[in-house]
Formats: sequence, structure tokens, C-alpha cells
Amino acid sequence: MEYEIPDKPTGVQQLMAEHLQALSRLVAGGLADPAAAAAATSAAQAPADVHIRYHCGLEAIAAAIDEALAGAREEILTAQPDGPRPGPVLDEALESVRRQIAGGVAMRTLYQHTTRFDEATKSYVRTVSDYGVQVRTLAEFYDRIIIVDGSVAFISANESRTNALAIREPAIVRFLKDIFERSWDRAQPFPFVSTHATLAAEQVIPSLRKSIGKLLIAGYPDKQIARRLGISERSLQGHIAAMKQELGAHTRIQFGYELGRNETTLIL
Repeated sequence: MEYEIPDKPTGVQQLMAEHLQALSRLVAGGLADPAAAAAATSAAQAPADVHIRYHCGLEAIAAAIDEALAGAREEILTAQPDGPRPGPVLDEALESVRRQIAGGVAMRTLYQHTTRFDEATKSYVRTVSDYGVQVRTLAEFYDRIIIVDGSVAFISANESRTNALAIREPAIVRFLKDIFERSWDRAQPFPFVSTHATLAAEQVIPSLRKSIGKLLIAGYPDKQIARRLGISERSLQGHIAAMKQELGAHTRIQFGYELGRNETTLIL
């Protein structure tokens, strides 16, 4: 995908993001209550046809995802935000990818633009693309998601991602899949060959800075912006400094004013 596609979230995406955030708060708050925690435990022990199941703890989440992946027959969709992933995690993922592709399962993965600067991720993508996996990058994706065969979707249930929901309600899974597809259409192809950092920067930094500007205008604090874009707060400050210079702003207040005045340019 080497064409320019605007990074502005659609109304549907924004609505879904708000719904997921509300659901996450409800789950996180509910699990803090003993009665709700007991209900969640009962739900986890319910029959397999339960449409929404809570999984608490990283081991339980991993086991549930592994079980779903083992039964995949058609396609696996994944969105992996938060920037580059550790090398050992990629190595483990590579083994899983080999098994799935060998079984005839198609795979598509969304990363964030910042992964284009990470050597471990570039090596991983180069390898899995040879297997037939499709990989694209986007300035921002709302949260981690895995969809298996369009029948089950896994999403985070709290901010720390130590709890998760496995959703089998067809209408919700279709809605989540539509969110993924809309983001996939807006994303750009990952450079499957080694790319010089300068060239990668030319490809993704304009899009990244548009997203920074939109999130600042929307009132997000720096810490949340950095997390949503998969970059460090220090990197974010570097981008903001460059944007201030470009707009001729000398203070953060003046910068905010200039961003507001140039909002139309940011969303083109």
C-alpha cells in the first residue's frame, strides 16, 4: 500500500472506540467488586456457547487465544499496537505463524508506523511475508485485537491488558471485523525489505504528526498520546518540538492555538 490514505478515524471507528472504552471501564470496575468477580468466575466456567467470556490473568488469556488459534481454519486478523514488540515475543509468534500458514490459514496483521524503525520487527515481517502473511502499518489503532475465522474476537478488558474478553456474539464480532477492515484499508504496506531509517521516516512521520496534532486538539495528555501511537514520551516531545517550530510557535499555548487554526490541514 504505497498511496496516501487519510488517518482520520471514521465515525464508526470513534463510536466503537468509545463503546470499547466504556466496556473496559465496566469490566475493570466490576472485577474490583467481589460479587462481580464471582460472576466473572462463573462466566469463565460456563458452557462453550457463552457469547462473552471473561479471562483474567495473562496465562488464562494466552491459553484461550492459543485454543482459538489451534482451531483456526480460514483467517486470523490481529492488530498489535504499542510500537515494536520484543524479539523473544516475535520469535514465539513466528513458530505459531508457521503452523497456521502450513494449515492453509490466511493471516493479516496491523502494526503501528513506529515498528518500521525496529530491526527485529523488520526481520520478522520479512520472514512471515515469505509465508504469505500480509502486514500493514497505521499511525494509530485503538487497542489490541485478535479475530479468528470471523467467529471469535479477543479484546482487552482493562487498561493494563491483564484481563480480556473472548466475544462470540456474531453481531459484535462482525462489528469488530469491520473496524479492522476499515483500518486495514487506511493502512500502508510494511517495507518487506530493509529500509533506511531516513526513508522510513519520510514515509510515516507526516502521518504520525497529523495524528499527534489531532490528539492534542482533542485534549489527550502526552502520556496517552505516546501510548496510543506506540512511541515514548521523549519521542513525542521531539515531534511536538518540530511541529512547534514548523508552525512558528514559541510556547505550548501558542502551539495549541496554531494547531486549532490549522486543524483543517491536519485532517486532509
